[in-house]
Amino acid sequence: MNAVEFHSVTKKRKDFTIENLNMTIPSGYVTGFIGPNGSGKTSTIQMMMDILQIDDGDIQLFGTSHKNHTIKQKIGFVYDDLYMYEEFTIVKMKKFIAPLYESWNEELFQKHFTRFELPLKKKINKFSKGMKMKTSLLFALSHEPEFIVMDEPTAGLDPIFRRELLDLLQELMVRENQTIFLSTHITTDLDRIADYIIFIYKGKIALQKSMEEINQNFHIIKGNKDLIDADTKGIFSGIQMNHVGFTGLFEGDLSIFEDYENELVIEKATLEDIMYYMTRKEN
Repeated sequence: MNAVEFHSVTKKRKDFTIENLNMTIPSGYVTGFIGPNGSGKTSTIQMMMDILQIDDGDIQLFGTSHKNHTIKQKIGFVYDDLYMYEEFTIVKMKKFIAPLYESWNEELFQKHFTRFELPLKKKINKFSKGMKMKTSLLFALSHEPEFIVMDEPTAGLDPIFRRELLDLLQELMVRENQTIFLSTHITTDLDRIADYIIFIYKGKIALQKSMEEINQNFHIIKGNKDLIDADTKGIFSGIQMNHVGFTGLFEGDLSIFEDYENELVIEKATLEDIMYYMTRKEN
């Protein structure tokens, strides 16, 4: 079953269009949502959460319309910034947020609060970036959501806390079998924890595959530029040339390079490689 389904969704904005968007987020897995800044990641999340109205198409959350407000009880939302009353303390914020959720779990709140080592009585506007992210995550997790949506959660965080956050997400997957949708431009985070990847570029889905498929089928090929002509150039999903040689992204069966294996260097492609070379193909 899918947690989320987009069916031919279109949103036209003044300077940007998302057109005929079709994508699925499978239940019980971590799906990474990648793309350069300005590709439509945040707009897509805002449409899913019914913050931004769609012009056409249909979005389903757990098999029902995304406009069904009762379904929001099942979603934990973690922004890259903290959309809370910043003059409040965590104690005051909890009095405001907890009654909104039927599934609020005070024991879980206390557990994560202790784990995150957050101050009870300090005003949120005095928090560091990392503390604000922990606070956002604290409230998102404490009502036991089935689906956690995270928009650029690791942006601006120090490497230690980024690692802690990713470890926590992995732990949630193992213990709770939760569905996590993680939008980020820091692709190395997803190399570690993602099960599926959706790559959006200029408002369109450029790639939607499992990490297993990506690891098996995507490779970086390096060689002398004499090996590249109009025909061979076309087999790559993206290529970079210089005066010495070429580096290209290849998707498919590596056996086509068997006759040239002594002249080529073949490496596994990272998500960063895929993003870089697939955008270069158009350019």
